[in-house]
Amino acid sequence: MFKLLKEAFKVKDIRSKLFITILILAVFRLGAYVTVPGVNAAGLNELSQLSFFGMLNMVSGSAMQNYSIFALGVSPYITASIVIQLLQMDIVPRFVEWSKQGEVGRRKLNQATRYLTLALAFVQSIGITAGFNQLSQTGMKLVENPTVETYLTIGVILTGGTMLLTWMGEQITEYGVGNGVSMIIFGGIISRLPSGVISLYQDWFVNVEKSEILGHVFFALLLLAAVLIVVTIATFVQQAERKIPIQYTKRVSGAPSNSYLPLKVNAAGVIPVIFASSLIATPNALLQFFAAKHSGEGWFDVMGQLFSYSTIPGATLYTLLIVGFTFFYAFVQVNPEKLAENLQKQGSYIPSVRPGHGTEQYISDLLKRLSTVGALFLGLISLLPIVAQMVWKLPNSIGLGGTSLLIVIGVALETAKQLEGLMLKRKYVGFIH
Repeated sequence: MFKLLKEAFKVKDIRSKLFITILILAVFRLGAYVTVPGVNAAGLNELSQLSFFGMLNMVSGSAMQNYSIFALGVSPYITASIVIQLLQMDIVPRFVEWSKQGEVGRRKLNQATRYLTLALAFVQSIGITAGFNQLSQTGMKLVENPTVETYLTIGVILTGGTMLLTWMGEQITEYGVGNGVSMIIFGGIISRLPSGVISLYQDWFVNVEKSEILGHVFFALLLLAAVLIVVTIATFVQQAERKIPIQYTKRVSGAPSNSYLPLKVNAAGVIPVIFASSLIATPNALLQFFAAKHSGEGWFDVMGQLFSYSTIPGATLYTLLIVGFTFFYAFVQVNPEKLAENLQKQGSYIPSVRPGHGTEQYISDLLKRLSTVGALFLGLISLLPIVAQMVWKLPNSIGLGGTSLLIVIGVALETAKQLEGLMLKRKYVGFIH
């Protein structure tokens, strides 16, 4: 990885892309410390142990903790993307039509996603602001002057921050390196590592009795070993692929008569983890709007349990969402129908498999089997730290550790692969010229 970065910085075009990415991430980190006017971020201190607060804080890269202009992060955009993609599955005919129009249709769908992001961000910003203000039990409230005008102003500022962050992510995707939204979440998680390590050190070794230190040393070594094991297994699974042999009916001079089609074991990458985190955090944030009047009522308590990853129902729902989105996004990424159609147009086929519908069915069945392994892997890695947190009463940061690790590893591998592609492309261009 470091060797790849060293080589990439030697190439002017790739170096420019890396600098653009770093610059945008630096702006994001600076914005994470710009607190929204009229808000006292210290009022959130007593809420930091709530599970959904930890989830929102992770997705926003600690911007929620400071209640900054980027407090919502890209969570509304992720939720909007999920909704738009689901609507393309023969639910809204216009969206289905746009999905088949190539680049023009993609621009229309992106515009629809932005409009939905705008609406979701505004509703979510007012909901969490009002809810957090009501949840504060001390005299230190989040909103100093809780009026309708104040809430609307805060909602507009937070919505503007989300839209700006979404635009910054798009700039990274177009002019930088990596997927913009994933890179922003990646940058936020990485920036929290030093403070997380310091916090664990103080909790386990500074503010404890001497008799407890030995036990905490054992837990620290166990945690370090678990991290190394997860990194190794996650890297192996993310890189693993099934090679499907492909043969061509027409031979071109100098071209091979057969090749292979690589299908990843986890074709969805870490997108399902990001989707599931966002879908757990968003409803819980909106629930806070009703906390003052309905706290203690049956339906409110059930919903609170369901959308909190630190409870058994919430952890189960979180894992099921990851598993479900792994299958869903794998088929979005590969699309067996289009793949079979493209193979037929190229005059190629899979040995012992009929072209057309037979190829589509074969790839679909294979993708289901591969995604089963990928889904179980993602779900297990995300669930184990949460279970460990419940059993041993560990800090919330440990419960989200599996999710954070998966996102960091997945984004790092995808970015490294893109850099390798850019380097390879440059070599071929240089050879042709």
